[in-house]
Amino acid sequence: MYTLCHFFPVIPTPTIRHSMPPSTSLLLFAALLIPLVLAAGDWKTGEVTGKVVEKSEFPCYSLSRDNYTCSACIQFHESCAWCGAPMFDEKKPYARCDSRSKLMEHGCPDSYIEDPTTKLDITEDSKLSDQGEVESEEEAVQIKPQQMYVEIRPKSRVRFNVTYRQAVDYPVDLYYLMDLSYSMKDDKQKLSELGDLLAERMRTVTKNFRLGFGSFIDKKLMPFIDPRIEKQLSPCPTPCAEPYGFKHQMSLTTNTAKFKAEVDKAEISGNLDAPEGGFDAVVQALACNKTIGWRERARKMIVFSTDAGFHFAGDGRLAGVVEPNDGSCHLDREGYYTETLNQDYPSIALLHQMIKDRKANVIFAVTKNNQDLYTQLSNALPDVSSSVGVLANDSRNIVDLIEKEYLKISEKIIMVDNANASEGLKLTYRSMCLDGTTLKDTNVCEGIRVGDEVQFEVTLENTHCIDKRDFVLRIGPSGLDETLIVNVKVLCDCDCERQDRIVTNAAECHGGDMVCGVCRCKGGNVGKYCECNRPGMSTAALNEKCKRTNESAICEGRGVCNCGRCECNPRANPEEQISGEFCECDNFNCPRHDRKICAEHGECNCGKCICAPGWTGRACECPISTDSCLSANGKICNGKGECICGRCRCFDSPDGNRYSGAKCEICPTCPTKCVEYKNCVMCQQWQTGPHNETECDKCEFKAIPVDELPTLNETTPCQFVDPADDCTFYYLYYYDEATDNATVWVRRHKDCPPPVPVLAIVLGVIAGIVILGILLLLLWKLLTVLHDRAEFAKFDNDRLMAKWDTNENPIYKQATTTFNNPAYANKAN
Repeated sequence: MYTLCHFFPVIPTPTIRHSMPPSTSLLLFAALLIPLVLAAGDWKTGEVTGKVVEKSEFPCYSLSRDNYTCSACIQFHESCAWCGAPMFDEKKPYARCDSRSKLMEHGCPDSYIEDPTTKLDITEDSKLSDQGEVESEEEAVQIKPQQMYVEIRPKSRVRFNVTYRQAVDYPVDLYYLMDLSYSMKDDKQKLSELGDLLAERMRTVTKNFRLGFGSFIDKKLMPFIDPRIEKQLSPCPTPCAEPYGFKHQMSLTTNTAKFKAEVDKAEISGNLDAPEGGFDAVVQALACNKTIGWRERARKMIVFSTDAGFHFAGDGRLAGVVEPNDGSCHLDREGYYTETLNQDYPSIALLHQMIKDRKANVIFAVTKNNQDLYTQLSNALPDVSSSVGVLANDSRNIVDLIEKEYLKISEKIIMVDNANASEGLKLTYRSMCLDGTTLKDTNVCEGIRVGDEVQFEVTLENTHCIDKRDFVLRIGPSGLDETLIVNVKVLCDCDCERQDRIVTNAAECHGGDMVCGVCRCKGGNVGKYCECNRPGMSTAALNEKCKRTNESAICEGRGVCNCGRCECNPRANPEEQISGEFCECDNFNCPRHDRKICAEHGECNCGKCICAPGWTGRACECPISTDSCLSANGKICNGKGECICGRCRCFDSPDGNRYSGAKCEICPTCPTKCVEYKNCVMCQQWQTGPHNETECDKCEFKAIPVDELPTLNETTPCQFVDPADDCTFYYLYYYDEATDNATVWVRRHKDCPPPVPVLAIVLGVIAGIVILGILLLLLWKLLTVLHDRAEFAKFDNDRLMAKWDTNENPIYKQATTTFNNPAYANKAN
């Protein structure tokens, strides 16, 4: 037995997982975990490891005082512990339910602290089967470990690893369920011919293979069959057998010759409607374990072969069959299903549950036109191994189909369990599958070949307590009868609540019993120490006195009712206090300003701020004085706003200018003083600008003309161009914000640009045009001369290079022509 327990604090795996690569976190975890485990006992390196998930801080003191017991405390949160020491909270109002460290800090002896610890013990851990070791189904071991014991406290988690490896020659039991309606006549013949080949091919996958056979038609009831007597006896176009629901033809065996003979012997029949009663056959094949001959440690395969759809729960009502299918075995000695006329077809939910409970695998071998229907059916069977293969019209491909679908099923592992969330147990899975790099939230791995090993990290969590304390969880791959058995004990109770630990008639409890340091009163006594003796008044009546209204909680849920009076709960922060007759008031739930209660300018009293002198507002955030809003000119908010809660709220002026700033001193859209004084300076000094004489007299200042502007502090220089003469003028102003008066000095002389030489410019332009024209003519002349020279040189070169023939001119005639007289010539001779 390998034990892993009591090793807090545990490495906070979520923090490691997010801050470093998975490989680094695993190495760090291993480095810290192994010494702890080795110190606890003998531990085999490389075996399945387990660890308790870390605790986290939680305000255990918020546990309701209406159920302030030890068991309620440890069930409240995984980090909560209980101090069972008598009189622990007598001198100071310490909470008995708090973290272990807080309880010890407050002086609770360690022997009185109830803090159940989650632990994990591996009780059976046989090694996985290797190649060549499997000779019978009893020897095959494909999952590791096989058994463990877990004690888990409420609201906590424990993690452990489960390893799966597919063994060589793992036993396979294949039961062939065939639709023997008339349309499957040629399929039956083909199956008979291919029986030996099917067995031979499957034995290449596993040497430990057995084969069985059964057939189905439909219920022998109208409207599923023809009601005429002659059609019931022979419903086919040619002579055939009477219809039946399901018949078990041959139990599982290695005798393939017998399989061939039984298939040959099976009789064809028929029915009236298209869907068949195949679900009845599947349920009976799974329920009749002994009759079929299923082995416990074997992969159970059902091949469901048909060319039609299926009937399911509710269809039987058409024939008056209203009794639901009970999922039990009902076969007679000849193998016929005896309840076919009495029970309705199975529901898909029952079919799913039967396949899951029996750890079976189903291959739907159907024709092409029914593929979509059975694919939807397969998808409606979660967490079970099922697949759909397309069957040829005469089933000639049945061997290849079964081999292909078997490999598809066997190469996919789905981890399933029997954990029930309503019982407070929850299992989650993570695995790297064959990737080896990324840990994913999944219970499915695919592509698993013989000899491949995959590991799942399983997290067991308890969410709440029920009356039951002991559970048996089974975790294993779907479709295989191999499971990890986890015996779980949920630690919902405290040891101090055991009957032998209860102090009866304790003196501190005025005759009551002391349970885990708290008094449990008897008779008519009530109160913290059973000190309240109120004859004729029940505890419920006393509790009503501690309610502000009929709908209110006792002491507003923030205190305990003691003898009809509220005793308010202490706060973790000693400066925070709950008060009031019904604990309805406190000094920490008042309005805040800048995250400060009452802005630290007042006191919090029962949800309202009582402000100190000079302050007002809901959170005492507003000073009554307007001193903080005074601007430099002595005006509140510069005369451009109002002071609200010690701050200026600026408004827009009638001329459309907008003011801002702490004292409304900023006006981005206002003209500057330079611009504001410009027109007055122009009209006063040079009688120019847009102002007439009347407007000029209204100016708020009188400009002082000077030859040179003085150099003074806190003055602003200005310069502008007078459009009347394009001359630049300069002036200087000083603005006194306190008196709102301005003093302006203006320089007498402007800076004017020199006069423009118009004649010189005109003559220069004319001369430039003439010179430019002459230059253009010269350029044109130069270009033409250069062009002519180039052409002449080319001509001269061509002339020198020419070669003339010596032939005479054909139109040339000699000046002298000679004629010979032939007659004269003869005489001369």
